[in-house]
Amino acid sequence: MSKQDKAKTTEVEPSRRSFLTKLWIGLGFVALIEIAGIVIAFLRPRRPRLSETNSEAIITAGPVDSFTPGSVTAFIRGRFYLSRLEEGGFLALSRKCTHLGCTVPWIEKDKKFECPCHASAFDITGDVINPPAPRALDIYQVFIENNIVKVNTGKLIKRSEFRAEQVVYPEKKV
Repeated sequence: MSKQDKAKTTEVEPSRRSFLTKLWIGLGFVALIEIAGIVIAFLRPRRPRLSETNSEAIITAGPVDSFTPGSVTAFIRGRFYLSRLEEGGFLALSRKCTHLGCTVPWIEKDKKFECPCHASAFDITGDVINPPAPRALDIYQVFIENNIVKVNTGKLIKRSEFRAEQVVYPEKKV
């Protein structure tokens, strides 16, 4: 083989080193595109999962008369307790403790919510009666239409303590 033939064959066949260099450059560009996508997804604002107008956020609890005064009813689907106070008003309380987020069960015999994680306790209005919970249980908006209790679980309302204006009362029958 002549020198010219050898030169032609080396020009035509790429070396292993040049192939691997091109491969690494290509993989580097793919990695840069993936990182750019992650950064853009991180910086883009999130869409809310449930909006106040979303029909899935509104849970129909039932007729006013089906809840006896001084009772608490758990709604698993909505992740809240519907509390009917002795005066007849309603509160929809979050099931999560404000201390560390544990689920607080209603203890019927003691008439209180008691956190199994750190022994925080809350009364029927969700107000703290035994720390370490720093504030009252969060609530959801309750409204009564045609004597039917409905709860909007689309937006959690954080509160520091129980206030009388948080209670929703049914219309008095004339």
